[in-house]
Amino acid sequence: MGTRRRRIPWGILVIPLLVAVPTQGEASELSAGVSLGWLQAGTVPRLAVGPHASISWPIQRDILFTVHDLCTILPPIQEDGLGIYNQTSVDIGYAWKDGNVGAGPSVAFYLMPACGVTLCGHVGGLAVGGHAQTNAYVAGPLGVSASVNVDWVGRGSLVLPGYVSVVIVAGPVLRWSEK
Repeated sequence: MGTRRRRIPWGILVIPLLVAVPTQGEASELSAGVSLGWLQAGTVPRLAVGPHASISWPIQRDILFTVHDLCTILPPIQEDGLGIYNQTSVDIGYAWKDGNVGAGPSVAFYLMPACGVTLCGHVGGLAVGGHAQTNAYVAGPLGVSASVNVDWVGRGSLVLPGYVSVVIVAGPVLRWSEK
């Protein structure tokens, strides 16, 4: 006799996020920029460049809830070709007048060239992990952003049978505030 699986309704998973997101009457902030850095998944580091954007809402006085997306492009400068690594995270952080810092869980969709210990090839899939970012605004709305994302990639892949990927990027950022 088999066991019966019960599915958890998506609404139960979304309710905690809806409670944490502030109402529309509160100020929000949008930031966007371009970053440059590197991605390490497997044995070969890769150049990483790409746009990023986030929207933040204050939960309490200096505490922020942020949804962040970073689309990392791995340029085809090596013979194994182009790659894409798109990370989305939900962060809780701290803000002050000229900056903010936050961290939280992330999910990444990827299709990229990678090399393991013995094989090289393209890998693709979904990875979960963690994200941290800081923004420092040095000239009004213009600033510098740095972020780190760590994910578990390659599950079920012959090339990367289970590796940690690390993406570290930094670059200019511009913010718009609604108050």
